[in-house]
Amino acid sequence: MNKTIFEEKGRFGTYCRTGVLHTRAGDVLTPTFMPDGTRGAVKGLTPQQVVDTGVQVVLANTYHLHLAPGEQVIAELGGLHVFANRKGPMLTDSGGFQVFSLGEHTKVTEDGVHFKDPKTGDKRFISPEISMQIQLALGADMIVAFDHLIGLGQETPEQVRDAFDRTHRWLERCIVEFKRLTADMNDEQRPLLFGVVQGGLDLELRKQSLEIIQNSDADGIAIGGLSVGETREEMEMVLQALAPLYRADKPRFLLGVGTPEDLKIAVENGIDMLDCVLPTRNARHGSVWTALGHKINLTNAEYNGDPKPIMRSCDCYTCASGFSRAFLRHQFKVGEPLAGTLASIHNLRYMSKLCEEYRSKNA
Repeated sequence: MNKTIFEEKGRFGTYCRTGVLHTRAGDVLTPTFMPDGTRGAVKGLTPQQVVDTGVQVVLANTYHLHLAPGEQVIAELGGLHVFANRKGPMLTDSGGFQVFSLGEHTKVTEDGVHFKDPKTGDKRFISPEISMQIQLALGADMIVAFDHLIGLGQETPEQVRDAFDRTHRWLERCIVEFKRLTADMNDEQRPLLFGVVQGGLDLELRKQSLEIIQNSDADGIAIGGLSVGETREEMEMVLQALAPLYRADKPRFLLGVGTPEDLKIAVENGIDMLDCVLPTRNARHGSVWTALGHKINLTNAEYNGDPKPIMRSCDCYTCASGFSRAFLRHQFKVGEPLAGTLASIHNLRYMSKLCEEYRSKNA
């Protein structure tokens, strides 16, 4: 794996950095926030509306696309970019988080994870090899190794250690399968593979996991197992412990985290990329961010008759076009989908603008 994947462009603060991530679908300026297009699309938005918010990468979900319409259908239609009408870089997760979220409907073995399709009841199975096969068939530009994820709160040290060990055994299998599937690709054609750092809240395990990932043939580092029940302070503790240990030439991706407060903590502890469904999910329920990360809910009665945009200083389509809080509240109250679209545009622009402000410090 000889290709230059990540170029660090500058540092500020103790661990913050800016850089350029090179993917086969184009360069990505970091730090960057990636919205979740779970089933191939960011819900309620056209691909162009997503691009217009400043988003550079869209994440699609391996688990959901595997269940429907299936990776072979997408491959036959020209791959994820054609299927989703997306021209820029795309990233797929491994499916591990969704399998974890099924709880009692899953059974973890050394081979992989057995689970039931919650809609049909059909028995399903995903292994490290199958996860690689699905993601390569989908045609994503960046993919994530299949890991063993556990929740934080009720776990025992033995469970954390078991998941830690299995994650790294599965990583070895992912790398072998990834190399097999990409053997006929050159460096410019090959997608990037991220290995996942696990270890719960055990900082020594986290450090060991990072060392394993950085010394493997994985192209990038994904920090997993957070935003699954821990406090923000505990998440910050883990990120602070890892911050001094990263290699400069590998991109760092924080999985499933996406509020303005979390973004600040992540970037200031050396994270380059992060993704989350929250900005758009919250927006569809009327929750939007304003100055200094303050959150308001547009369905509240206090915005009835309010002529102001969500945020006067925001340059997103929603605010710059003059849609008032009163209009948005009315659309939410009558169930008009436009309300969720306009609020989602604002929240995505808010997150993108935060990243742009960090990048501008080294311009």
